[in-house]
Amino acid sequence: MKRLLSTLLLCGLSAGVYAADTLKIMSYNVRNANGMDNVTDYGRIADVILKENPDAVAIQELDSVTGRSGGVNVLHEIARLTAMHGVFNASIVYDGGKYGVGVISREKPLGHYAVALPGREEKRSLLIVEFEKYLLGCTHFSLTDEDRLLSIDIIKNESSKAVKPFILAGDLNSNPDSEVINRLNDGFTTLNNPLIPTFPSDRPRHCIDYIAVARHVPFTLIANSVVVESVASDHRPVIIVVALH
Repeated sequence: MKRLLSTLLLCGLSAGVYAADTLKIMSYNVRNANGMDNVTDYGRIADVILKENPDAVAIQELDSVTGRSGGVNVLHEIARLTAMHGVFNASIVYDGGKYGVGVISREKPLGHYAVALPGREEKRSLLIVEFEKYLLGCTHFSLTDEDRLLSIDIIKNESSKAVKPFILAGDLNSNPDSEVINRLNDGFTTLNNPLIPTFPSDRPRHCIDYIAVARHVPFTLIANSVVVESVASDHRPVIIVVALH
């Protein structure tokens, strides 16, 4: 059986298609689909996602019916264009609507909840979406170092209560050698390659977007990558493919 699984995974990697028991997750800060050319284009973001065909996407920087978005619920629009289920969580009230993070997925979620995270410049949140075999946490950390460190402790506490494998994805606003990521790695294993920068998308110099799995979860990392997309947003999407055991 193990030999068969290995063969399937190797064939999948070469063909760009993965075995049925693997999970493909993307994390993408979309900046409300406002690209590096200052054009707001939801279809462009949807095309990036559809081309990669992930099982679920953790998305950051989403307006919901704000003046800035012209009354558009950005998460719902991206979910509609990709034909995926969408869950949004507001971190703050903003410009006549709300602003926060979300998850879109091919599998219909079983449920979701949110946990408040600190942010001195603006409040932040952790959205946790439950699926049949795992939990996906989506977040966008504060710009303040102390708040980011506190957020790591809150997330580690949430993951310790999880009865399913817990995957964290998001814009952590932290470089790989920071105290924040060192503290994250005390309780999680980073799945993306932190040596590949994700921001800014046109000339990336920093890795601040991450996907990680709680350390108590047995897994096999099949692949990871950063999508070379320089216009649709100011961040490049991060992708991992993992088999949970």
